[in-house]
Amino acid sequence: MRGKTSMTAGSADVEAFVAQLRKHGKAARSIARQFAAVRMLHKYLAIEGERADDPAALVDGVKVPSGLPKPLREDDVVRLIAAITGDDSFARRDRALVEFLYATGARISEVCGLSLADLDMDDSLVRLFGKGSKERIVPFGRSAHRALAEWFEEGGRGMLVPKRWKSRDYADAVFLGVRGTRLTRQAAFHIVKKYANLAGIKEDVSPHTLRHSCATHMLVHGADLRIVQELLGHASVSTTQVYTKVDDELLVSVYRESHPRAMRR
Repeated sequence: MRGKTSMTAGSADVEAFVAQLRKHGKAARSIARQFAAVRMLHKYLAIEGERADDPAALVDGVKVPSGLPKPLREDDVVRLIAAITGDDSFARRDRALVEFLYATGARISEVCGLSLADLDMDDSLVRLFGKGSKERIVPFGRSAHRALAEWFEEGGRGMLVPKRWKSRDYADAVFLGVRGTRLTRQAAFHIVKKYANLAGIKEDVSPHTLRHSCATHMLVHGADLRIVQELLGHASVSTTQVYTKVDDELLVSVYRESHPRAMRR
């Protein structure tokens, strides 16, 4: 758009601007953000009557490739959890946290906001509050139940309880930080990354990786797509469908391990 201004640029100039960004190797997301700014400016000028036309409205939007989630392999999840050794309060908390994240596919914000009243240990159910405070009930399995029970036993959560709570909200928290406050997102990220490194997992691992892994492994083992949608709290099934695009290596691995005519003796 050299030599042109926002008042004189035409559709061809906007297209040339986008092409120039691509030529200079800009990432698709970066190009999309800059194009959005140009489009908003021209829309504003048209609405305010500063221009009689909106040249950016005639230009196709910039497509950003959807990043496929990268789940861990099932044996990597086992290694990750096995890396959490010891029986002190922090080891119990960290084991319960990782087991729970993988068992439920919950968002880390949902887990950090979890209160004691949200857990039904008798039936292994948890009430989660997702985006827009939408409530859903999610089950968790034996491993997560056992890890949570150990966290709640003597020598676990009680060791991080302060002499005086700073707020009632902290007292209700399932997962506590070192100072008796709710465990923060940042602390949870650090915990998961710490044990991934100890387990020798080279991929970048975060709490969201465990959410991806939960969904992918369930679908690979035959879970219904809409059930997984409900468990994850997705508003649209199309969001959940991205987990069906698991890599070929994972599919081949599961096939060889589960198909009766493919199992290695």
